[in-house]
Amino acid sequence: MVETGTGTLPAYTETLPRIPESARAARRLVHLALNVWGLNGLQDAAEVVISELLTNAVLHARRESVRVTVTRLSHERARVAVVDMSKKQPDLRPAGSEEESGRGLAIVDALSGGRWGVESLTWGKRVWAELGPREGEPGE
Repeated sequence: MVETGTGTLPAYTETLPRIPESARAARRLVHLALNVWGLNGLQDAAEVVISELLTNAVLHARRESVRVTVTRLSHERARVAVVDMSKKQPDLRPAGSEEESGRGLAIVDALSGGRWGVESLTWGKRVWAELGPREGEPGE
């Protein structure tokens, strides 16, 4: 459960080693949570988003672990997030056609409909993305 200013939201969370292989465990956590909540229509996009967020943390954060969280926001929306120990903010930038990396946040932005952000924490940051119907679209 995650405490908010308006109450408690259901959530799944797991601390994982800050290594590339943790992307699989992060995707599994997201898949499980969304399945339990009946949000199966979000699974594919959410698994890609959490993989991109975790990969950014693996490449750019410090310390040996990260925290992955999946929170149910409503009957049709969920938030995925990665917390790491780096205060360096991620940068959404266009990647050149010759670059082999640098497209992760553009993918997150596209799959979340621009509903993503960064929360600064005392000792690091939380990068999150919300998934669900876009504005004006009917729910599931």
